[in-house]
Amino acid sequence: MKFALSRRALLLAGAGAAVMPRVAASAAAARLKPNIIVIYADDLGYGDLGCYGATALKTPHVDRLAARGTRFVNAHSPSATCTPSRYALLTGDYAWRASGTQILPGDAPALIRPGQFTLPHMLKKAGYATGVVGKWHLGLGDGKVDWNGAIAPGPLDIGFDYGYFMPATLDRVPTVLIENRRVVNLDPTDPIRVDYKAKVGDEPTGAEHPERLKFGADPEHSNTIVNGISRIGYMTGGKAARWKDEELTDQLLGKAIDFVAERKDKPFFLYFAMNEPHVPRAPHPRFAGASGMGPRGDTIVQFDWTVGALMDKLAELGIADDTLVILSSDNGPILFDGYEDQAVELAGGHKPSGPYRSGKYSIYEGGTRVPMIVSWPGHVREAHVSEALVDHVDMVASLAALVGQALPQGAAVDSFDMLIPLMGRSERGREYVVEDTKLMVTTGSTVASSGARILALRAGDWKFIRGSVEPHEFHGNAIGTLPRHQLYNLARDPGERADLAAKMPDLTAKLAARLEKIEKDGRSRP
Repeated sequence: MKFALSRRALLLAGAGAAVMPRVAASAAAARLKPNIIVIYADDLGYGDLGCYGATALKTPHVDRLAARGTRFVNAHSPSATCTPSRYALLTGDYAWRASGTQILPGDAPALIRPGQFTLPHMLKKAGYATGVVGKWHLGLGDGKVDWNGAIAPGPLDIGFDYGYFMPATLDRVPTVLIENRRVVNLDPTDPIRVDYKAKVGDEPTGAEHPERLKFGADPEHSNTIVNGISRIGYMTGGKAARWKDEELTDQLLGKAIDFVAERKDKPFFLYFAMNEPHVPRAPHPRFAGASGMGPRGDTIVQFDWTVGALMDKLAELGIADDTLVILSSDNGPILFDGYEDQAVELAGGHKPSGPYRSGKYSIYEGGTRVPMIVSWPGHVREAHVSEALVDHVDMVASLAALVGQALPQGAAVDSFDMLIPLMGRSERGREYVVEDTKLMVTTGSTVASSGARILALRAGDWKFIRGSVEPHEFHGNAIGTLPRHQLYNLARDPGERADLAAKMPDLTAKLAARLEKIEKDGRSRP
């Protein structure tokens, strides 16, 4: 603990003054506990932002954030899908070490259990007020949730003081918001019922009434219609509590602003889990048509504006210089993901994954190579592009180092202290990251995880994909699996087209053994 504190003081004072002379060492060290905001986008790709090379999409607010901080070009989400990445971000454990960490249905039990060590738990211990606003998708309750009563366990039981959140995803029922433990605006005379196997109530579905839809949907997304959009799963009741997709982002931004404004005088941590550009894409009318690329592009413009509005509020409150902002995405991008919103047809020359192959759901680099920006005026190196290899699973250990908290030996077992590279002060990041996804299979009208875990190892310029199952396509994305191992040199072949496994059997075997050891050891952190 003594070492962590002295190292932290050195980082914030001496190193900060060395990198940015305009900030006095005493001022840099004045606040050892900055406010912390993690902005977590949903399905935002490496190539979706102007500062990462996008030209068809304009993202001036995020680009400005990048200019004020460090932009990472070798950052990774822990998984190519949402629930596992969020689990790893909040716990510091790779999700593939735990059972049940696939994409969860809307009525799944709480995945992170009370008593488990988490990022908000650690920051709360350090004196932070902690809040989550936006997408949860980590399960609630102990089984079948009673949406009409107090809902627990949930965010408040794993370290958050406040929560205002969607239970799962935009495309899953129930399409309601929860504040702390209760559904917002619920009319007790109109109770909610939810089922993911059989229809409940008599509300129309997309399969039965496609003429009522704002846009068509595949069979998986053709269950109960809410706000003219059919969803995954069935629900009835709760009509006064249902969100309107076009207004949802403004609602979430309002709650995020309320949270920071009410706590501006003491350190706070906000996990702002935004909903863009996940399907269904229904931007507010003021953003409709803004991108020229249809609803997906418009929701990215909406996302950018929202980030700018939050940053402006920090400045208005006088706390911008006291706030560390980390912006990233839970996994790579996808164009068609169940709804006929013309994302594919209107993409034109835009490349959501940048130079990388595939995207969401895929073990190829486009599945986990994500944009990541870190900004803290006077502390994080400005206008810097970092090639350090970093992973969201490291947030727990890195932020623990920042606020002077020690990690229990049995907690955050895959989280490394990457604070110095995250501050833009070193290009030396992780030695390796483990990438993960699960094979998705279609049975009739249902799409679900097969349970087959697909793992890959990134070590330096090398990418090793462990042989597992036959090649598979999901919504047009190459998952990237073969019965044999694959090996790519990303420095020479970022698109992962030239498989070198057969030509380099010794290196392939070495990386296979290393991945197996990481898996069997049960932890990465010493």
